Amino acid sequence: MGIFKDIKGLTDMAHAAPGLIAQTGQLAEAAKANGAAQQAAGAQYLNQAPSMAPPSADGTEAIAGVDLVLYVTISRSFAEVGYDQARGPELAARHGVGAAQWQMAMDGWNARIASDPAVASAFNTLYTGR
Repeated sequence: MGIFKDIKGLTDMAHAAPGLIAQTGQLAEAAKANGAAQQAAGAQYLNQAPSMAPPSADGTEAIAGVDLVLYVTISRSFAEVGYDQARGPELAARHGVGAAQWQMAMDGWNARIASDPAVASAFNTLYTGR
């Protein structure tokens, strides 16, 4: 009698699996959207907050103490770790940048690059060396 109960349980689980998989995908998409909204809000705050940092050599203000040249240097080092974003704090630490400082700098620079073509061009020039 136990084997039939086990088979019924497996059948029920097989019927439920597609719905659970779809639900997992929906939750993942919602988490991505929430993360993007939080990142945008943080970037907006960083762009509005006054900075005490002097402009860097390319005329842009540093974000969280990270100027564009340092941001590019750290960004280029992601190639060493297969572009694994989770290793960002480790890579930033090599240059004396703390994890929280790196997160603020990354959010701020990504927002600035996306919104200002001149900064995007400067980043590209530094990143590619052209």
